[in-house]
Amino acid sequence: MRIYHNQLTKTLNQGFKPVWLVFGDEPWQKNDSLLQIKSHYQQQGFDELIRFSIDEKFDWSQLQEEYQAMSLFSSQRIIELDIVNSKLGDKGSKAILSLCENLHPDVLLILHGTKLDAAGQKRKWFKSLESAGCFLPLYDIEGNQLNQWINRQAQACQLNIQNDVVSLMAELFEGNLNALSQELQKLSILFGQQSISSQDVESLLIKQAKFNPFQLIDALLIGDVKRCIAMLDQLQQEGSAIPQLLWFVHKEIKQLAIMQERSASGESFNNLAKEYRIWDKRKPLYQKALRQITDRNLALAQARLAEVDLISKTTVEFNAFILLSDVIVTLYHGDTMQHYSLNYEYA
Repeated sequence: MRIYHNQLTKTLNQGFKPVWLVFGDEPWQKNDSLLQIKSHYQQQGFDELIRFSIDEKFDWSQLQEEYQAMSLFSSQRIIELDIVNSKLGDKGSKAILSLCENLHPDVLLILHGTKLDAAGQKRKWFKSLESAGCFLPLYDIEGNQLNQWINRQAQACQLNIQNDVVSLMAELFEGNLNALSQELQKLSILFGQQSISSQDVESLLIKQAKFNPFQLIDALLIGDVKRCIAMLDQLQQEGSAIPQLLWFVHKEIKQLAIMQERSASGESFNNLAKEYRIWDKRKPLYQKALRQITDRNLALAQARLAEVDLISKTTVEFNAFILLSDVIVTLYHGDTMQHYSLNYEYA
C-alpha cells in the first residue's frame, strides 16, 4: 500500500499494519511521519522501541533474533531500522524476505532511509514489505501543495492567517519546512488566535528558502526564468558549488538538444522518455520545454554555457552565478541575450 504524508493520520486510524516504509530526503516530513507512526502505536501498547542502524557491516542475525524474541518488558514492540544508504545487499534482502514470511501482530517494523529510486522500489524485499504494510514516499512540497501545507499547519497551531501571509511564507521558506514549521509556531506564540496579515509579519520573517539543483532544473524546464534566478541567488548565499550547478544545467541542455533533434526526425516522445528514464510525473515538464525552447536558443545556450565554464575556471573577476542566470535566460530569450556579452564588466 502506498500513501502520501497528508494521508498518514487517516491511514493510521484504519487499523494495524505490521510494516511501515518511510523513504525520502525531505527532513520535516520524515521526522513528522516517524513521530506520528511511533506515537500512534505507543498509544496502542507498543511500549518498547528497539533501533538498529543498517550499514554494510550490520549483522542481520541480530534483527532476526530480536524480531523472534519474546520481550521481558513489553508484549508489543517497535523495531526501527535506519537504512543508512537505502541498500540492503544480498544478506539483508534474504533476512527481510524471511521476516515477511512470519510477520507478527505484536511487532511493528519501521524502515526508513533516503529516497529510493525506481529500481530500488522494484526489489523483491521492498515489494514484499510494501504489500504487507504501508509505503510512505516523501517528496518536496511546492506550489499549491505548499500553500495547502501551510494552511493545514496553521490550523493545527490554531493560527488565523490571511492568504497574503500564506503566499509570503511560501516564497520565503520554500524548500525548508523545518524553518517554516518553527515560524508558524512562533507566530502562534506571538499572535494567538487573532487575525494575522502580511503587514503584521513582514518584519518578523527572515528569508530561509532552501533549494537544490533538481528544483532548479524543474523551474528551467517549465520556463520560470524569474524563479530560476531567485533559486540561483539563494544557492549562492548558501555557498553551493558552481561546478556542480554547471554540470546539472549542461546535462539538461545537452539532453534537450538531443531529444529535440530526434523528435524532429520522427522519434516518439515516449521512446525518448524511456531511454532517458524520465518518470511519468516529469514528462509534462520535458514536453513543455521541447515546445517552448527553439533549437537556435538551445545551441546559443550551449555555446554560452561553455564560455561560463571556461570563465569560472580561469578567473574570479566575474560572478559565475550571474553568468549561469544568463544561460538560463538565453534558453527562452535568445534573440535578446545574444546581443549581451558575458564579459559584462567591460562590454
